Amino acid sequence: MQTTYMAKPSEVESKWYILDAEGKPLGRVATEAARLLRGKHKPTYTPHIDTGDHVIVINAEKAVLTGKKLDQKYAYHHSGYPGGLKSISYRKLMETKPELAMEFAIKGMIPHNRLGRQMLKKVRIYRGAEHNHAAQKPEVWNF
Repeated sequence: MQTTYMAKPSEVESKWYILDAEGKPLGRVATEAARLLRGKHKPTYTPHIDTGDHVIVINAEKAVLTGKKLDQKYAYHHSGYPGGLKSISYRKLMETKPELAMEFAIKGMIPHNRLGRQMLKKVRIYRGAEHNHAAQKPEVWNF
């Protein structure tokens, strides 16, 4: 009888990948980053184990939003006080903090639990093309 393979945390080997967001839609970059973070590109993928890899997203400020999303899409957060709902348009968010816009997109695509928070620690997002992870020997991931 064939049994299903389940990865053990001690067996998981993670690599480093670079995703270049220049000229690509924000959501397309985020889905690929989420896929790598979860480990779905590996044959050893196990849903309840963090089998994913480390992801470096560069050129986040050069990612594009299609259609009218720059003016019609808003990012919300709450201060915790009554009436404390704050909103910022994606046009302003992409001008001031494009890394945050990319992080919101990736965060929405991974599990919303302990495992997802653990996976989110393995993503690094940079505004420009420079990153300080050369020592990890990251590979460029083409998508």
